[in-house]
Amino acid sequence: MKLFVGLGNPGAKYAANRHNIGFMAVDRIAADHSFTPWKRAFQGQISDGRFGSEKVLLLKPETFMNLSGQSVQAAAAFHKIDAADITVFHDELDLPPAKIKAKFGGGHAGHNGLRSIHAHLGEGYARLRLGIGHPGHKDRVADYVLHDFAKADQAWLDDLMAGISAGAAHLAGGDVPKFLNAVALRMAPPKEKKPAPAAQNTPNPIEAPVADTRSPMEKLLDRFRP
Repeated sequence: MKLFVGLGNPGAKYAANRHNIGFMAVDRIAADHSFTPWKRAFQGQISDGRFGSEKVLLLKPETFMNLSGQSVQAAAAFHKIDAADITVFHDELDLPPAKIKAKFGGGHAGHNGLRSIHAHLGEGYARLRLGIGHPGHKDRVADYVLHDFAKADQAWLDDLMAGISAGAAHLAGGDVPKFLNAVALRMAPPKEKKPAPAAQNTPNPIEAPVADTRSPMEKLLDRFRP
């Protein structure tokens, strides 16, 4: 079994916040792939389904961001899921909006949700860093992540969620490059090749009339020749 964790804060107040992009990702997977209805468990909300023979459990911790590790640890312990089979979807300030990068292991880079998961499980899990951009100064970060996405963000956000959903089966199967490729195709679909213009028949140029160089006398004589 694989465990996909979306990070965010519970409640309608936070639902559209930039900090909740992880919740949005697992919500989209559940909706598009006919996973079970969300239900309360492990201090969060869970939904499960399959991609072929691979069973996947989705989790949205409801402990608030800085205690996410409690929920993740509870779900992983109950289902006997190794840290290596856990993938966490989270917002990433250090990536431009609409960018996505995969990472396995390493530090938490100050992200409170990852910090909590590190404390409960260690660093040996995968994470998908979903770019939301940076407000420009560290003093504005808290306000920035706890505000809703702007209307101008909706187009790329919808495409990113659709790409994550389209590649989810590859992610469940452990093929991260194919997953990222599915996202990239959704974010920047290949341009359709325009058909080559049909060959056009060029009309024969009109021949210019030949100048009459005869003298008046020659013209007169030609009129009376048999």
